[in-house]
Parts: sequence; structure tokens; C-alpha cells
Amino acid sequence: MNIEEYVSEFSQPEHPILKELGRETKLKVLMPRMLSGQIQGKLLQFLVYMLKPSSILELGTYTGYSAISMAMALPENAVLHSIEINDELESFIRKYINKAGLEHKIILHIGNALNIVPKMEQKFDFIFIDADKRLYPQYYDLVFPKLKVGGFMLADNVLWGEKVIQTLKQNDEYTKGILQFNQKVLSDNRTENFILPVRDGISIIRKIAD
Repeated sequence: MNIEEYVSEFSQPEHPILKELGRETKLKVLMPRMLSGQIQGKLLQFLVYMLKPSSILELGTYTGYSAISMAMALPENAVLHSIEINDELESFIRKYINKAGLEHKIILHIGNALNIVPKMEQKFDFIFIDADKRLYPQYYDLVFPKLKVGGFMLADNVLWGEKVIQTLKQNDEYTKGILQFNQKVLSDNRTENFILPVRDGISIIRKIAD
């Protein structure tokens, strides 16, 4: 048993719908390593329970694990907007949103977040970024105006398989995007931030000024 298996065993069991979603993702969808999974899903869910946001924006739905995890913890009348660029995943995502009975809480957008977000008029209490790592710096600038002061932004994979500290492996565009994002967040005096070393690293960012 490794430490991740131990954490899973001594944490609340995975919801049956999420377990089924994870299993089908691994069987039928390309790059199943992109799945949030039990540990990260529970972390997101508990943060939503604690923060009680009325609105969430997610960039990168993939097969819906993180969106469903967060939506399960949302207060009544709260809504989560999730954006997925891969239209081939739409039917899979909607199937599990419906199975979870969360059609009233999750609004799925299919398309490019760079085109969709600017058209959104509302602001959000909570934003989760888990999309194209090359575009993380652009995503940060894109969503920052949409985050309420006092709200939280989370970004996944900010340690990027430890490539962020391996100088010889920092030449690809994905790693460069993560490095630029981390530096941008650190340099922004409108925020407070902390990198949580869970799985592949989650940056937790609190907006303190516009």
C-alpha cells in the first residue's frame, strides 16, 4: 500500500456515481490520467462546503469528475459553470451530470474558454483551472476580472510532475506555461497564494484587490 492508497482508504468512500464515472473514463476515454479522482475531488468538495460559494467557474471539465464533486457540495440555488473544449466528451459529461441529478446546478459550456469567458457577465466566488497548461498565464488574466474580491481561484498541476524544479526538463511549452503562471501569481500583489503539494500540486489563490 502506498501513501495515496492509505489516504483513500481512511477518507470518506468515493460516491458511487463518481466511482462509476472514474471507471468508465479509464475504460473508454483517452488520457484517463487527467481525471481528478477521489483525493482531489474530495479536497475540492470540502473547500466548497467550507466556502459556500454561490457561483463557481471551472475551466476544463474533462469527463466531469471535479465538476460533479464540487456541485454536490454547493448550497441550494448556487450554480457551477464548466467549460470543456472537446465536444466529443459532451455526451459522456451530460450522462453523468444527469445520473448525479445535478442538471440544475451544473451549466456545461462546450467550446474555447478564451471565447466563452469574456461573454460571461457574472462574477464568481470560486474558480478552478484545469485546462491546457500552455495557456495557464492567459487563463489567469482571463478569469481574474471575473473573480470577486475575497474569492478563491485554484489551479491544478502547478508542480507538473516536478518538472518545475528540473531545469533540464523545462523546455516544452506545457512546462513553460506552468512556470510562467506560478511566477505571475507570485508577483501579483492583488492576491495571496499557497501551493498545496497534493497529487500534482494545486495553487490556492485568494483575491484581495481588483
